Amino acid sequence: ALTIKNSGSAKNDISAIIYSPLNEAILPHAIICYFNALLFFTDLLPALNGDAKTMNFLQEVVDIMLAYIVESFDRSTKVIDFHYPNELLQRNNWELSDEPETLDDILISCRATLKYAIKTAHPRYFNQLSTGLDMVGLAADWLTSTANTNMFTYEVAPVFVLLEYVTLKKMREIIGWQDGRGDGIFSPGGAISNMYAMLLARYKMFPEVKEKGMSSVPRLVAFTSEHSHFSIKKGAAALGIGTESVICIKADERGKMIPSDLERRIIEAKQKGYVPFFVSATAGTTVYGAFDPLMAIADICKKHDIWMHVDGAWGGSLLMSRKHRWKLNGVERANSMTWNPHKMMAVPLQCSALLVREEGLMQSCNQMQACYLFQQDKQYDLSYDTGDKALQCGRHVDIFKLWLMWRAKGTIGFEAQIDKCLELSEYLYNKIKDREGYEMVFDGKPQHTNVCFWYLPPGVRYLEDKVEKMKRLHKVAPVIKARMMEYGTTMVSYQPQGDKVNFFRMVISNPAATFEDIDFLIEEIERLGQDL
Repeated sequence: ALTIKNSGSAKNDISAIIYSPLNEAILPHAIICYFNALLFFTDLLPALNGDAKTMNFLQEVVDIMLAYIVESFDRSTKVIDFHYPNELLQRNNWELSDEPETLDDILISCRATLKYAIKTAHPRYFNQLSTGLDMVGLAADWLTSTANTNMFTYEVAPVFVLLEYVTLKKMREIIGWQDGRGDGIFSPGGAISNMYAMLLARYKMFPEVKEKGMSSVPRLVAFTSEHSHFSIKKGAAALGIGTESVICIKADERGKMIPSDLERRIIEAKQKGYVPFFVSATAGTTVYGAFDPLMAIADICKKHDIWMHVDGAWGGSLLMSRKHRWKLNGVERANSMTWNPHKMMAVPLQCSALLVREEGLMQSCNQMQACYLFQQDKQYDLSYDTGDKALQCGRHVDIFKLWLMWRAKGTIGFEAQIDKCLELSEYLYNKIKDREGYEMVFDGKPQHTNVCFWYLPPGVRYLEDKVEKMKRLHKVAPVIKARMMEYGTTMVSYQPQGDKVNFFRMVISNPAATFEDIDFLIEEIERLGQDL
């Protein structure tokens, strides 16, 4: 068989041998792999007699993925096999061709893709707010892709629509809204969820804007912390409100919005003839992990009749923890909230929820009543056709990952997972706050898992010229980060903030991380920065 060329009759003969019921289970793996070089996608289902070939091809793909998963949790393996873009382009043939590739070529591409992928499940990957890989969540993602359906109507996604309904209700109950009443939707990410909130706030105050546009309303202004996520301004730009209409409120040294400055700026905007319509408070800022004082902000929003939104994309999951949920006291008074389970709850990307206190508002704001999709004479309760309250038409099934993980862990399982991550961040803080060569960006224990610090190498540590010291310190974190990636040992983010030069922002959301991994990170930073 190994000498037969890919001619039509020979290929059919080999097919009959390899895929006969007697031989399929016992033929050497090498021959099966060889045969993939003779097969194309047209040999797979829905091709006639494509069942066995499809099963074997998909089993090969599953084997590749399972090997990658096991390797990702192995601390002796690299977090990243780093190559510069031009080099990576040249190492493999990534170009698309007119002629189809064989299934063997397809499997080679699958292996290459994972070979150079970042192992976000690795216990020493700390680079983003969303890390880790949950096995139940992964299984749910595979099942979701197999179902390959759309979330816009009950008729094409009956179970998924119901799971979204019960899960959003549970999340609203956890926020503290009476009986879990309200509305919500899963969106492509926190930025879109925040934009939904801004859209609803504008419609609530000026419903005519839906049909007549921005020319029908006065100059609107929104307010958010200077430490808030960039998506607030991006949402204002997308909705035609304009980035100049987003007023940034001062934050204190810990990154929390200052309520007195918020009220001052609201009054100031009114005196100029502007209409304040939206305040976005942050529960867990991206860099410092700060929680804005929600109760005080709620008082101000109530006083001035302004929509209060809580961007809890990063910190909202702390509501699952009895030990830490006090940091969001006052969230129950908000009109809307963004909550990303794909961050602290480690649900596979993407999984972002917008929760809304007022029921029916999303529907009236966004519905277009397309009769070819949302027919009014269907045989079931039309409230379960969720597509008309979304900005999208086609909507990915994001709910099943969260729902299945919740079933597997229970609320107490998520609580333990979140508490552990916060315990690890406190451990890191306690280890480096008085350690030679380290300096904290702000005083005091961090509220979230964000630990922000400078590492001062020996060559910078004792400089007396403060200007020169800051100039050189600004370059330290980027160099150490680059070396981390080239060695492939770990990954942690860095950035400047205001007048502060580049510092490390360590965030922990990976359930696989341990105290030993925190110790390793400290030692690795010192090893890679010793000569700077």
